[in-house]
Amino acid sequence: MEVLIGDPYRLDPLRDWDGRLRECNRDEIPGLPSSDGEVFFGLKRGAPMKIIETVKEMQAYAESLRIAGKKIAFVPTMGYFHEGHLDLMRNGRKQGDCLVISIYVNPTQFGPNEDLAKYPRDFERDRKMAASVGVDVIFYPPNEEMYPDNYQTYVNVEGVTDNLCGLSRPGHFRGVTTVCCKLFNMVKPHVTIFGKKDFQQLTAIKRMVIDLNMDLEVVAMQTTRETDGLAMSSRNIYLKPEERESALSLSRSLKMAKEMYNRGERDAGVIVNKVRTFIGDHPHARIDYVHICDTKTMKDIERLGGEAVIALAVRVGAARLIDNYVFGDPLEI
Repeated sequence: MEVLIGDPYRLDPLRDWDGRLRECNRDEIPGLPSSDGEVFFGLKRGAPMKIIETVKEMQAYAESLRIAGKKIAFVPTMGYFHEGHLDLMRNGRKQGDCLVISIYVNPTQFGPNEDLAKYPRDFERDRKMAASVGVDVIFYPPNEEMYPDNYQTYVNVEGVTDNLCGLSRPGHFRGVTTVCCKLFNMVKPHVTIFGKKDFQQLTAIKRMVIDLNMDLEVVAMQTTRETDGLAMSSRNIYLKPEERESALSLSRSLKMAKEMYNRGERDAGVIVNKVRTFIGDHPHARIDYVHICDTKTMKDIERLGGEAVIALAVRVGAARLIDNYVFGDPLEI
């Protein structure tokens, strides 16, 4: 029995003559370069980590895994890893048979006066860190692969992106949802893992996946923090030693908000004013926003009844820092 996929005159290279899935060599798959007979979808632990730079190769590799019945877990990143990234990858290692990460500093999510040019990059450092937690594939595309000449299509998630960073960073979420949609089409994951530190981004990605009927599970993980409570971020390297105390005002104000909530305070305005005053008393801190929002709509609320999140964006020196707390969740600071 022949198993015919696509072209009715071409045998599926992943199946034997009787249609059973088989383990095959990388050089048997159209569109993938030879690797001297390396078994590529058996995903044996200890096998060399792969680095893929083209969309065509990434899609072909992902499709071969899916045909073989393997589950793909995916962690999209912009690189310059910290322990928070590694926590996402460790979770992804448990979620699937093949763990793919992407490293791509996406220009369409940066505004004209933002830090695209100076955003930290160190691929060799990232490669070693990814290997240390068992990543199988790094997808590392150049700009011309992601946004070729005459590129014209964008994904715009409305509603949940209107508030917070949607106000202070116009166009940011259009870039985020566009690049994530593209990466999902390239990597073809079954599950993708995001951190809760950028709660609005997480909400927008979940909304896009639901609205566009993507066959994809979005897993959210708690924010990873430094020992002093500062949310881990690649942009923390911008902080000068004398600015560290001001940076800690974010996590400490969230702890204050949590304590107010636990004591019974439900007036969002009272909590917001207390947090703004606390952060404003720190010399290097300039508040972008402090809002309490409904977690589903990301719209401001006046009283805490259903699930709500307090979201912060604060500039400390050259760093723009964000943090949040979902009321009722644990907060270990």
